[in-house]
Amino acid sequence: MKLPTAVLLLAGLSAASAHAGVVDDLLQGYRTQGAGPFSAEAGAALWTRSGGAQTCATCHDSKLRVSGKHVKTGKAIEPMAPSVNAKRLTDAAFIEKWFKRNCDSAWGRACTAQEKGDFLTYIRNQ
Repeated sequence: MKLPTAVLLLAGLSAASAHAGVVDDLLQGYRTQGAGPFSAEAGAALWTRSGGAQTCATCHDSKLRVSGKHVKTGKAIEPMAPSVNAKRLTDAAFIEKWFKRNCDSAWGRACTAQEKGDFLTYIRNQ
């Protein structure tokens, strides 16, 4: 294995570890609220479910490995999939802020602990 390949491999492993720790901690917190078990399939269904003015896919796209575009502002949104965007799922406070803002925007209400867990399970698997 060439040195640059080894460095990229190690960087990818450490990014995956960062995602895993943050997501696992959040999922455990949702479990203490009575949620679970979590399902990637349920998260995928929620991603395109309309509950208000729009769906998650309206801005973030239905394919999480591609960039999205905010429906009102036109601002580009980086891919949601951690496999192509190393910044995703690395900051618990940002994730909770994201849930608050986007659940309210898309569905007109806060997401439940179950929905958050299903979303994170779905996104993490992308």
